[in-house]
Amino acid sequence: MISMITRTLLAAAVVSITCSGVFAAEPQLAHMVFFKTKDGSANAKEKLVAGCHKYLSGHEGTVYYSAGVIADEMKREVNDRDFDVSLHVVFANKAAHDKYQKNPRHLKFVEVCHDLWEGVRVFDSYLTPCPKACEAKK
Repeated sequence: MISMITRTLLAAAVVSITCSGVFAAEPQLAHMVFFKTKDGSANAKEKLVAGCHKYLSGHEGTVYYSAGVIADEMKREVNDRDFDVSLHVVFANKAAHDKYQKNPRHLKFVEVCHDLWEGVRVFDSYLTPCPKACEAKK
């Protein structure tokens, strides 16, 4: 039988590891969406960003949200310039992302804004937190 002290130490270790993000049970999910508008106009870009803000921000389980237009001055060889508007949402976990995908506000965004874009690319990835040694280099 495990002693009370051993159980307490094990619980503290699990909390410490989980809070540090090193061995989190569920990784955060980054959902990055890149839209190519039909006409590339400033008006279309503004409407799409406004739609993102109205319908896609503030969802339960969101850790980070932003949307904006392409940085026109960034034209290095490595820059992918085949988009006009980007959406960046980091969810606490995959379950939060899945709930967002079915949310009526997300579905309304697609309904209201789909005529603004001719193409959309979605990049989803699991995030690995920077270890303490990485943070120390800042």
